[in-house]
Amino acid sequence: MTIKSSLMFAKSLIFPKTEKKSSARRSLFGALICIGLSIVPLVVVLSVATGMIDGMTERIIGLSSNHLQAYVASNILGVQSADSFREYSEGFKKVNGVLDVYPEVGISALAAANSYRTGAQIRALDSSIFKKNHFFKSLFTIVEGDLDEYTKLSEAGDLKTAVVGQKLAEVLSIHPGDTFRIITTKNTNGKISPKLTSFKVAAIVSSGYQELDALWVFIPLEAAYTSLSLSNASYTVMIETPDAFSSDVVRIQRELKKAPGGKYANFYRWDQIHAAEFQNFSSTKVMLVFIMMLIVLVASVNVSSAIVMLVMERRKEIAILKSLGASPKGITLSFLITGMACGCGGVLIGMPIGIVASLNANSILSALEKLVNGIKKLFYIIQGVPAADISSIKLMDPAYYLQDIPVNLPFMQLLLIAGATILLSLIVSIIPSVKAGREKPLNILRKA
Repeated sequence: MTIKSSLMFAKSLIFPKTEKKSSARRSLFGALICIGLSIVPLVVVLSVATGMIDGMTERIIGLSSNHLQAYVASNILGVQSADSFREYSEGFKKVNGVLDVYPEVGISALAAANSYRTGAQIRALDSSIFKKNHFFKSLFTIVEGDLDEYTKLSEAGDLKTAVVGQKLAEVLSIHPGDTFRIITTKNTNGKISPKLTSFKVAAIVSSGYQELDALWVFIPLEAAYTSLSLSNASYTVMIETPDAFSSDVVRIQRELKKAPGGKYANFYRWDQIHAAEFQNFSSTKVMLVFIMMLIVLVASVNVSSAIVMLVMERRKEIAILKSLGASPKGITLSFLITGMACGCGGVLIGMPIGIVASLNANSILSALEKLVNGIKKLFYIIQGVPAADISSIKLMDPAYYLQDIPVNLPFMQLLLIAGATILLSLIVSIIPSVKAGREKPLNILRKA
């Protein structure tokens, strides 16, 4: 039995010319639909998870540490004033591959306004960073106020102005033009006392990732030296390179130690600073994909059941073909092709639907939230609860996820999923297909 003959028999199994009802064909079609439906959530989960992780990674690298970060000793002359810190940081630009440097003074403090008080992470940076750094310029969204005004006021010498993260502004109930206080501690003759400094809000910003920027307050670099206590300050330099994911970053990290002032600092790559976060992202993605693949595996088992039914239904045809000289391998190959075709059909159905669902993930999620909240509201109103007291449900809380889901279709991984699904369909078809090839025609024809 030639391969061409096996293909022709497989074609007759999938598309029989007779119009009679067939339980095996219905089972085969049902298995195809099950595979298609199981692929849809797998594609959506993979695309959304990849987009979320890429979005979070971009914000963590660009807004928090940049490609490399230098932790500078606090007792050297190079960090005793804003100008000397800038001059010290400029020395790192002499290393080949360093595009720009951003000196930063970080202070853990309290922020207070309108009878509220909360922890805050003060980030003293050059006010021009919101224009100069492409990460700050593209990833921060202005919620209220004007960043240009903040830059102009700072450059004009008004150092008591600040840019506040959206979550912190909501907690303190402050808006552009309002004044709030930053409380730091100072050590005077061995006694620790608070130091209060008032700042005016110029703008409220959001990176779209609340867990990252919830406590951030940006102030001009000079303001940290002139207005705040630096007893618990940390001095760092964000270092930008052409590509955060290039292997050349390791070389730059090594050479920075030899740069002017490099012996007074420790240099870390972004993947070293945020190793725990990225390991968590990766393990979460792997676990989600693994669970979705189990669903596809369960759906693929239906192909095996459908092939078994198809073998039982076509026993007479198998017997006749064998009587005419068909080989067991040829019969087996026909049923294997049928099972693989079922997997291919499932991929052709599920993959486009999954891609379309992924591209419209934000709209679908918004519609689901409205539906869930509508049902919840109706349920509580029936119980007599006032509508104003009913809180809304967030399916993806922006406190832990990005406010908008960035969808990233990983085409290579989607191709791997398609290939794996077809391979699974082929594997689960092996046992019933081999049994079909071993059928003995004499026994079948005697019972006919």
